[in-house]
Amino acid sequence: MANTREIQSRMKSIRDTMKITNAMYMISSTKLRRARRELEETEPYFYTLQSMLSRIIRHVPKMEHLYFGDGKTAQAKKKGFLVVTGDKGMAGAYNHNVLKLAKEQIESCDKYALAVVGEVGRQYFHSQKIEVDDHFLYTAQNPTMHRAREIAAKALALYETHEVEEVWMIFTMMVNAVQTQTKMMRLLPLSKEDFKTPEIPVNVYQEEFRFEPSPEQVLDHVVPNYVSGYIYGALMESYCSEHNARMTAMQAANDSAQAMIRELSIEYNRVRQAAITQEITEVVSGAKAQKRKRKKKAKGAAV
Repeated sequence: MANTREIQSRMKSIRDTMKITNAMYMISSTKLRRARRELEETEPYFYTLQSMLSRIIRHVPKMEHLYFGDGKTAQAKKKGFLVVTGDKGMAGAYNHNVLKLAKEQIESCDKYALAVVGEVGRQYFHSQKIEVDDHFLYTAQNPTMHRAREIAAKALALYETHEVEEVWMIFTMMVNAVQTQTKMMRLLPLSKEDFKTPEIPVNVYQEEFRFEPSPEQVLDHVVPNYVSGYIYGALMESYCSEHNARMTAMQAANDSAQAMIRELSIEYNRVRQAAITQEITEVVSGAKAQKRKRKKKAKGAAV
């Protein structure tokens, strides 16, 4: 059984660790609120782009375009993956779930092009001897529209030159305040089915569309912005999910630490009580021994 000094040292170490986990919880909470606010502020713009694509497809349903369709051409060789992880750990299963899904998808295809956001993902694929074609530094902890446009430009370039037939994004999405979900969504090519609107009655007035210079060139400008917005939204969702997972992990760590402190407090009181009982027993035993010794001396003097 440990002595009181050892137990006190362990309790102090746990309390010091709790200060760190509490600080990490508060930091993640602040960053999560700020990220959600920034995402909500940019959502209307990208919802408008999505609505515009729906209107274009509704007016020109049979239009053929590079960014729409199955994306397969004679020159297509690879499938592109954009994997979003964090730069740090201590976030529960956040990184593990993304990397597990990404590895399964990579192993299921013959050829691939892999781009990674986040230091955790880069180190993981390096340890697994999986080649990473591109790595975006300082993006996971600071998602910005500028970084999203850079990623979109590289993804679009690979697709436009037919180096990949499809571009998929693997990230984590917040379902609600306590639940997240790892998702795999196709960035390119876009599917017309995703932008179809319900059938409009014949007697309902519809706006008149004029494309200048042509519908194809309009899409050449709208789709890259839409893809950039989708990537930005996914980066922000992953960023929020990471901090939400870290908050959950830190709260679990705090709860475990408090439970350990309660157990150690009970053990400390038990050891302290045993030590006091032992000291009392020693004092009583010593007093009895002295009493017997005095009686023995008195009896010898009387004789």
